[in-house]
Amino acid sequence: MEYMTESTDRSPGHILCCECGVPITPNPANICVACLRSKVDISQGIPKQVSISFCKQCQRYFQPPGTWVQCTLESRELLALCLKKLKAPLSKVRLVDAGFVWTEPHSKRLKVKLTIQKEVMNGAILQQVFVVDYVVQSQMCGDCHRVEAKDFWKAVVQVRQKTLHKKTFYYLEQLILKYGMYQNTLRIKEIHDGLDFYFSSKQHAQKMVEFLQCTVPCRYKASQRLISQDIHSNTYNYKSTFSVEIVPICKDNVVCLSPKLAQSLGNMNQICVCIRITSAIHLIDPNTLQVADIDGSTFWSHPFNSLCHPKQLEEFIVMECSIVQNLKRSAGAGTVSKKHTLGEVWVQKTSEMNTDKQYFCRTHLGHLLNPGDLVLGFDLANCNLNDEHVNKMKSDRVPDVVLIKKSYDRSKRQRRRNWKLKELARDRENVNTDDERQYQDFLEDLEEDEAIRKNVNIYRDPTIPVESDTDDEGAPRVSLAEMLEDLHISLDATGEEGASMMT
Repeated sequence: MEYMTESTDRSPGHILCCECGVPITPNPANICVACLRSKVDISQGIPKQVSISFCKQCQRYFQPPGTWVQCTLESRELLALCLKKLKAPLSKVRLVDAGFVWTEPHSKRLKVKLTIQKEVMNGAILQQVFVVDYVVQSQMCGDCHRVEAKDFWKAVVQVRQKTLHKKTFYYLEQLILKYGMYQNTLRIKEIHDGLDFYFSSKQHAQKMVEFLQCTVPCRYKASQRLISQDIHSNTYNYKSTFSVEIVPICKDNVVCLSPKLAQSLGNMNQICVCIRITSAIHLIDPNTLQVADIDGSTFWSHPFNSLCHPKQLEEFIVMECSIVQNLKRSAGAGTVSKKHTLGEVWVQKTSEMNTDKQYFCRTHLGHLLNPGDLVLGFDLANCNLNDEHVNKMKSDRVPDVVLIKKSYDRSKRQRRRNWKLKELARDRENVNTDDERQYQDFLEDLEEDEAIRKNVNIYRDPTIPVESDTDDEGAPRVSLAEMLEDLHISLDATGEEGASMMT
């Protein structure tokens, strides 16, 4: 007798759908997928259209209850933000997959494709795919509201300089632009003797004060005023003020040092010329070419003032010029400048050409001057000097004339200047007619001093043709290699930084 073995491969049986009679594989509901979907909608209760808030000013999205987050289009952060808008309805189903459906960047629409699962009749699990449409609505965030109001601020930095020339402020403005220190400001206000920077937080103001201390010699005082308080939560609202005072010395000023300070700087003469203002005051002795750097703390310990007003600069003509070759230096003398040449010159005022009165002086401009050149300087012999240190000096120690810089034709320099600078956007109280002349002086200083140009971003002006680095008179100019192209970059909305969707 032979026994027949049954095959182990058995195909499952089929049943008929109880609704439409189609043969189906048995399932707990005994109903086909089409009929099950017609009876049960697992996406019911999940909104198919949701609004999301977007701030055009700062390019941020609103995340309830009260935060604004930076997200790029089709990023994981933006997808998480969209799903949080459906957090309550999605808690009743199982989320399997989620992803963006491409839309036009400027359509104000975001589409998210969701795949969900849910247990329905008698334990059957149904899966469904659908799209949720997000409408992007414009809403200004609280920070941008304060910026637009221009009256809300938590801290202010008041920068002041007690001087009649704004060369230091023009230089400081270029440093702020180069390092982007203006980005956190709510408002910049210009007044007659300085600038006011308004900030939304005290930390940003402190950062500005630290930047000023690193770039210009200054000192500051801090104060705060109580605006409101909550005794229940122990919170206080203050407005802080930082008063920053820059040293009252500008480039091309003639100063008189105290005897103690002059001795500590290498026994240099008390009458000096300020050749540059950076993080320190750079002085040069026109009689010996000795140079010294004075920082802010040293200045406030031994203060000194400018002897002459910038408007007191007079024009002289060089009658005779000779170079001093061998100069005997005193014991303990300090560093001597290698960029300047000591010269002995006879000069005469251009306003006194009909007389025979000439002045003899030593100058640090011996490498620039030739007979017949025009030079600007201060006439100390015929000037009323009101300074305590000068009054105590012997008359033979005070020079008759102190030469400052060589004079060139300003109109020609302006016409041939093929570069420009950027300016801070600020509110002006009153525009002084003397500001344009002072600004032109600053531009000429940039052309003459390469050390200052290294800290300033200079942009090429395409409206003026490029010429040689020096003109016919030999006036210094900015080389083309030192200029930057003025680029205007605008990122697309699908770029890395996330551009505006509202154009």
